[in-house]
Amino acid sequence: MHVLKAIYGNFKKYQFLMQQLISRDFKVKYKRSTLGVLWSLLYPILMMLVMAVVFSKMFKFSVPGVNYFVYFEIGFVMFNYFSEASNNGMTSVVFNFNLLTKVYIPKYIFPLSKCLFCGINFLLTLIPLLFVIIFTGTIEHISWYYLLLPVIFFFGFLFTVGMSFILSTISVFFRDMFYIYGIILTIWNYATPVFYDISIVPDGLQTIFKLNPLFVFINNARDIILYGNCPSTLNLILMVVYGVVFLLIGSIVFKRHQDKFIYYA
Repeated sequence: MHVLKAIYGNFKKYQFLMQQLISRDFKVKYKRSTLGVLWSLLYPILMMLVMAVVFSKMFKFSVPGVNYFVYFEIGFVMFNYFSEASNNGMTSVVFNFNLLTKVYIPKYIFPLSKCLFCGINFLLTLIPLLFVIIFTGTIEHISWYYLLLPVIFFFGFLFTVGMSFILSTISVFFRDMFYIYGIILTIWNYATPVFYDISIVPDGLQTIFKLNPLFVFINNARDIILYGNCPSTLNLILMVVYGVVFLLIGSIVFKRHQDKFIYYA
């Protein structure tokens, strides 16, 4: 808890720097782009259409009782956020060595700013998701449980920040992690029921798949949006545990090794 308190204090102290880093990321990402931030709205829609058509029409994937487009879109936007944020967070310290060697900056600000930047993009992608929900008639399942969605996204954010702290620490000492993590993400994507229903997974493996942190977050959101149900108590507990535990582990790992980063610049 002392570590988190110190991080929060520094976060307030360096709030302006955080804003500048996030602003820089937006400028770099959309530099010379005619549509700019609108791509954050168009990208998930276009990808959803392409991927949903491929999986539902060509590979005949379907989910009984729900709209497959909505099912896929929920998994896609949530996994895409984790993938983008953790990837950017992993490289953030190494790519900012030029700043670290010139002035004192709390090093954790770099992976955290990446997660916040990607988080803003994630919030923008929820707009087209909402239109898809309304257009497909899934809005009929709206309930008070929708109030739990921000909670799910918040703990998903904590989990992502924790993973970014761990990955950014490893990548400083082991640059091959940049390439290895791409392979890990691909495997993780297929091991997470983003485009398929978990019922097609052999019974012996389903328990393992259900312990996947990303499955827990995605499945909780799907329970609310697709079925109008409250997520199971077990999944809610797992959601909190994954978010808090990984943030604590990531913070401790990062803090213990951050003083050595400068020697690997």
